[in-house]
Amino acid sequence: MTPYLQAENLSKRFGDQLLFENISFTIFEQQKVALIARNGTGKTTLMEILAGNDTPEFGQITKTGDIKIGYLKQIPDLDDNQTVFEAVFQSADEMVETIRNFEDAVLHNRKEDITKYTELMESHQAWDYEFKVKQILTQLKIFNYDQRISELSGGQKKRVAMANVLINEPDLLMLDEPTNHLDLDMIEWLENYLEKTKITLFMVTHDRYFLDRVCNEILEMEGNTIYRHRGNYSYFLEKRQERMESTATSVEKAKNLLRTELEWSRRMPQARGHKAKYRMDRVDDLIVKAGQNLNENNIELSMNSSRIGNKILDLENISKSYGELCLIKNLTYKFQRGEKLGIVGKNGTGKSTFLNIVTGNLPTDSGTIEIGQTIRFGYYQQTGIDFNPGDKVIDVVNKIAEVINFDDGRKLTASQLLTTFLFPPDTQYSFVEKLSGGEKRRLYLCTILMTNPNFLILDEPTNDLDIMTLSVLEEYLRVFQGCVIIVSHDRYFMDKIVDHLFVFNGDGNIKDFPGSYTLWRNKQLEEEEQEKKLKKPEPKAPQKPAKEKERKLTFNEKKELEQLEKDIESLETEKATISEELNSGELTNAELHEKSNRFGEITDLLEEKEMRWLELSELA
Repeated sequence: MTPYLQAENLSKRFGDQLLFENISFTIFEQQKVALIARNGTGKTTLMEILAGNDTPEFGQITKTGDIKIGYLKQIPDLDDNQTVFEAVFQSADEMVETIRNFEDAVLHNRKEDITKYTELMESHQAWDYEFKVKQILTQLKIFNYDQRISELSGGQKKRVAMANVLINEPDLLMLDEPTNHLDLDMIEWLENYLEKTKITLFMVTHDRYFLDRVCNEILEMEGNTIYRHRGNYSYFLEKRQERMESTATSVEKAKNLLRTELEWSRRMPQARGHKAKYRMDRVDDLIVKAGQNLNENNIELSMNSSRIGNKILDLENISKSYGELCLIKNLTYKFQRGEKLGIVGKNGTGKSTFLNIVTGNLPTDSGTIEIGQTIRFGYYQQTGIDFNPGDKVIDVVNKIAEVINFDDGRKLTASQLLTTFLFPPDTQYSFVEKLSGGEKRRLYLCTILMTNPNFLILDEPTNDLDIMTLSVLEEYLRVFQGCVIIVSHDRYFMDKIVDHLFVFNGDGNIKDFPGSYTLWRNKQLEEEEQEKKLKKPEPKAPQKPAKEKERKLTFNEKKELEQLEKDIESLETEKATISEELNSGELTNAELHEKSNRFGEITDLLEEKEMRWLELSELA
């Protein structure tokens, strides 16, 4: 395999905080590699260094030849003054520029330019590429080309940036949390796209299903060491557990040996000390080994929820619309103790609206909501909260409460609670502005749970949290005695937590599905398959081929060969006609799009029929 990019002894600090030191690894051609590390260890900084947007303090990056790197940032860096069209087709690639100019001419119906760029499309043989570009834009729901970047939401900007990086087809594709802000359909499409393409991939993601199905190698960065796992996420989990168990055994042995060596050193006469220097060096090594913190990546969320009464939350015929757009229509539902509800649906179908209605932040158009007297909501919002960057981490928690009292009589100080959430004492007195995006989300989660809620509402809780934190959060929610509502595009997270789903279809009707996300999705796929079968007649069973030596065309195959010749001639004629029409400059905008799409379809059909014709003609 060709090494595309090699990192050697990279080190980087953020202020006085060491992110990573002397790490080395290589990314080879056609590998699909994921980087896993806890928040605050510099995953995004490392991506920036590899992409050439930052420099390491020490170490070097070596690229093979002139490989083209495409980098999708976690928060896209787009020009607010550009239009969507300009941002999507921004490129130095000649083929992409040709398609951009053609599409721009079509979009604004400039007939002379259409003729000019149609000829260039022909000379560059760009029609197939253009068809692929349109597929990407359609799947990412990018239609309003004239809209300004400044008018887009964070999710829309992410899709525009992703379209740009995919359209440019880089040799090495780097993705930092690509599934954030994408709905489930888009995530599945992207998953299939990356799985099938031969592109070399290096990414950071918390979506474990996505990671499991796309990547064939995982780099784990822990304690300034890179552990390489040649397999998917499931394989990584097995090997990581084996390593942790082995390390735990080594640490325990080191502790036992350390006790023996320390006892020896205390009894050793000082006059003979110089004769046993190797044993004193050994003591120093054992102190380091025995002092390894095996729990540095573990958060133990042992907080209990407040007592919950018989009446929890009753919704009676609630409805909500915005103009003609109906998001919720006559929904009636009564929540039960310990219920864990997941909410799924495309962006814009009313999921966040529902959460804001439940928590009283938004009124309904009609219907009633009754909340039990004992209910204490904990609402983790997708937008998070705006921390004062000049505050220290411990100040954030102290503003809510200096001591947290639990119903079972336990107490935790603000510092103890932060330590539980993986903020050691030195980090607690650092400024919030020094925290990574994931650490800020973890701090936000801490401020929610410390209020001791018995009804948790989590809107996209998995965005920016590392996999280690997510695993512990899942375990906390699994044993949580109160009610939980979760909106999430993380399928793995949903499968582990929820009992049933509210499916938002966008027409106001909300369906209650009794099962996990995977069960619902599989049922959806089965129904889609059934619809296809009803529309298409069953293909005839293929005849058994004759023995190789006696193989001749059957009567049906002769007829098929004759028909193929007619079909190929007809398609070539139609293709030539469409080519002339595209060059004429007389088509309307709508006709140009229609003819362009048909041109791509004909090209695919011709290739398919010509391959079959060759196959049969060899037997004729």
